[in-house]
Amino acid sequence: MRRARSVVATKQRGQRRSGASTAPVAAASASDNSRARRSSSRAGGRSRAASRPPSAKRRPKLSPPRAQEAGPEEPPAAELALLPPPPPPTPATPTSSVSTLDLGEQRERWETFQKRQRLNFEGAAKLLLDTYEYQGLVKHTGGCHCGAVRFEVWASADLHIFDCNCSICKKKQNRHFIVPASRFKLLKGAESITTYTFNTHKAQHTFCKRCGVQSFYTPRSNPGGFGIAPHCLDEGTVRSVVTEEFNGSDWEKAMKEHKTIKNMSKE
Repeated sequence: MRRARSVVATKQRGQRRSGASTAPVAAASASDNSRARRSSSRAGGRSRAASRPPSAKRRPKLSPPRAQEAGPEEPPAAELALLPPPPPPTPATPTSSVSTLDLGEQRERWETFQKRQRLNFEGAAKLLLDTYEYQGLVKHTGGCHCGAVRFEVWASADLHIFDCNCSICKKKQNRHFIVPASRFKLLKGAESITTYTFNTHKAQHTFCKRCGVQSFYTPRSNPGGFGIAPHCLDEGTVRSVVTEEFNGSDWEKAMKEHKTIKNMSKE
């Protein structure tokens, strides 16, 4: 009886010992299995990544440009529809500065011309305009006796002089040649000039208040021009003089008979 019990107890202890000894083996096998699964998953991941085509690679995300580079943000389309249209461009205002003119290849020549002639822009333009506009004419200068009144006039070097015998021209020996107003320029002495008129008051007999010399005036025959006294011109520009007598004592008849005098103040 006792022997049977001891055999049973021995078997139970053997079973317990065998169970205790198999537990670590099972745990070890489980850990080995998990390691195998992880390694296989890693290998599988690498194999899948290697098997992807090149186009399947992820592209790097581009960061949006900075506000300074993108410029000011435009308003929405709804707000743009409410904004007023922009004003039309203002046309360029012409000025007298050479920097505003497109001279092209002639700019260097123009600047050289100004330096050579020692002229500013306006003076150089005037010289060229005078040379072109008044072809065949020369610039005469003159004035009164005391020098308070000075002028310049563009006219031919060969002067056609009228010698009038009307009441005032006869007394003051008013011989003169006629030019359009655009060819005459008063250089100085506007404040020194006074005017005498009589009868129809169309003729403006201007003279210097200081010395009394009439170097130019506005004739009745040509109110749109000037009558210039040739004896008040400076020397050196007159080549020849032709004198024509005009019967100013019978002024209306003389004007009707004369063929050209009315047009002498026209351009």
